[in-house]
Formats: sequence, structure tokens, C-alpha cells
Amino acid sequence: MSGMITFFPVGCGDMALVHLADSSGTNILIDVNIRAAADDPDDSTRDVARDLRERLPRDKKGRPYVDALLISHPDKDHCSGLANHFHLGPIDDYADDDLPDLERKIIIRELWSSPMVFRRASKHHVLCDDAKAFNREAKRRVKRHRDGWLAKDGERVLILGEDEGEKTDDLAAILVKMGESFTRINGQSNAYFSATLLAPSPCQDDEMEEVLSKNLSSTILNISLASSLQHPDACRYLTAGDAEVEIWERLWARYQGTPDVLAYDLLLAPHHCSWHSLSHDSWSQLKERAKVSADARKALEQARFGAMIIASSKEIRDDDCDPPCIRAKREYKDILSGHSGVFLCTGEEPNTRAPEPLEIEITAAGAKRKQARARGVAAATIAAAPRAGSC
Repeated sequence: MSGMITFFPVGCGDMALVHLADSSGTNILIDVNIRAAADDPDDSTRDVARDLRERLPRDKKGRPYVDALLISHPDKDHCSGLANHFHLGPIDDYADDDLPDLERKIIIRELWSSPMVFRRASKHHVLCDDAKAFNREAKRRVKRHRDGWLAKDGERVLILGEDEGEKTDDLAAILVKMGESFTRINGQSNAYFSATLLAPSPCQDDEMEEVLSKNLSSTILNISLASSLQHPDACRYLTAGDAEVEIWERLWARYQGTPDVLAYDLLLAPHHCSWHSLSHDSWSQLKERAKVSADARKALEQARFGAMIIASSKEIRDDDCDPPCIRAKREYKDILSGHSGVFLCTGEEPNTRAPEPLEIEITAAGAKRKQARARGVAAATIAAAPRAGSC
């Protein structure tokens, strides 16, 4: 069984399904953006909810599930559709068993939540209903852990990053601190997976908290995916939500002595290929006079040979838009030029009129792009150049 990462065409938003190569078909969903238009059968917007369900396993009761769900940060374009399509609340209250298969809500076996990200985000905007629902569910699961309930599928929670004060001091069993790596998914260690938590950082002084909040603090993971037990580091997937320039500058300051921590085979361009992940300047106001932050670019240019950068966005045009930003695309393509890499945009694959889920296969040689199903081609694939020294 091949590992796979599927990027769904959700406009300027994120929704990626990581499917491990283990025999159980373990899967991790990072962000959700199922817009109302995608749920409307009379609208031409891609039905990504159906696309997702078709790729998920079923449990013994026929219920679709994800082994883990991470919402990188609580913006609407990263959590829309959560309450409509996922079961929230006690697993014993699941009520969709009599519905047709594709109408059943998806079970979240384990929730991955970052309380610091939610706390910072709420300082600058009102949380949408789906963000509030996710936060309530995370708190419910944490309370059950504190109350000593036996964790089971549909009730587990993993906390990514410490909260302010001493709010997470008693949660060591379910807490991953910044800089730590973990291999656990849904309560069990998995030899096909390892992830390093790069952000959020713990609570800073008031001035720095203001900066981090405004720079769209997000959960950042560098995930190592195995193609087999013999190739445990076949592909590194760096995913960072909407993290902007200040965050990347801080990451480079922290890891410039050990840059391999930031190395990737697959990078999801932060904030939907926004210029503000690379610069403090406004693209629309300054255009080509806008300056790239050298430190932010250093953090984002740690591509391994044959790497891919994916923009989860609408079509990238040569205009004033940001995101996505044409200048950011040019910077990313320049980063890849020395690594025989490939830049792709979910809103342009296979074309801008009818984008389809973009599937990236995990092989011993790195990341390999799989051709879209609807092109009438069998399971042929297009491979990116293998990394130097890989098998």
C-alpha cells in the first residue's frame, strides 16, 4: 500500500488528507474547508466532501473516520464544514447509522488541538461557528481525560504546544511541546510516521504575543512519512497553515544551526501562497519594490532534491491579489530551481475550469505526482526527480 497526500481543491483554503503506507491505512486530515457552495448540488463547485468520504476507511459499523484531525488555526477557510460533516460530541451519541453511506458524519478518532493558537487568534477576530465547535470538542475531550475516562476511538485528544500559564501542566500524557517529535496517532505509535512540532511557541511577553497573534500563528509540523519500513524518511511534509513572515523569521533564528529540522520534500505554501509569508511589505502597494525577508526565505528554502511546493489556492494570476500572489509563486519557483523541484497549484490541476483533488504518492524516491483520475488514464504516474543518494 502506497502512502499518499491528497490536496483538495478548496479555493484559498486548506484541506489535505495524509494517508500512511501502513497496513491499517492510517489517515490524518489537516484542516477542513467544505464551503456551502461545495455542498450545493446545483452549484458547479467541486464536491470535496464526497471526495473526502470516498477516500476514508469505514469502521466495523460502517462509519467513515479519520484517525486524526488537526485544525492548524481557527480561520474560516481552515475549518468550514466541520459541524456539518463531522461527528462532534460523545461517540456514544453518534446518530447517523441509518443514513446512506455518503451522508454519514465522519468520526474523528483523535483530535489534534493547539490551545495557544486558538488563544492568539481570538485576540484579533471573532471565531466562526465551526472554530467554536472545534474548540468546544477539544475542551470536552481534555475534560474527559482529566476526569479519568478510558480513552477510546472518537474520544482521544492530543495537545500540540503548551497553553499559557499552567493550563497544560497536568496533561503530560497527551501533550507535545514545541521542538518535540512524536510518532503517536490515535493513541498508538506508528512506524510509518514521525512529526516534529515547530510551532506554536509557548506564551511570550505581551509585546511578542501581539506580534505572533497578528502574524497568523498556526500549528507547524514537519512530518516524516515512510514509504516502507526500510525507508522511514522517504518524504518530509512541511505544513504551516497561515504562518506569516514573523513566524518564519523566528523559526530561522531558532534552527539556522540545524537547518535539517526545516528540510522538506513537500511544502504546502503557507497562507495559500501569500506574499506576507515572505515579506513585511505590501505586494499591492509596492509591487516589485517589495523586499523579501532574507531570514523568512532561508527558513522556507530548505528544499530537498526533487521537492514540490503546493499552493492550496485559486488560480494564481499576474495581478494585485494576495493571496495567492504571483510574486510569492516566483520566489517559490526560484527556491525549487536549484533542486529540480516542481510548483503546483490546487486551483489549476488539471485545469482552472474544473480542478480535481491533487494526489501525491510517497515513494522511496520521494514524492511522486499521481495523474488525475478523470483524465481517462489508468493508474499511470508522473514522478518527480529522485533525491540524490535515495534508493
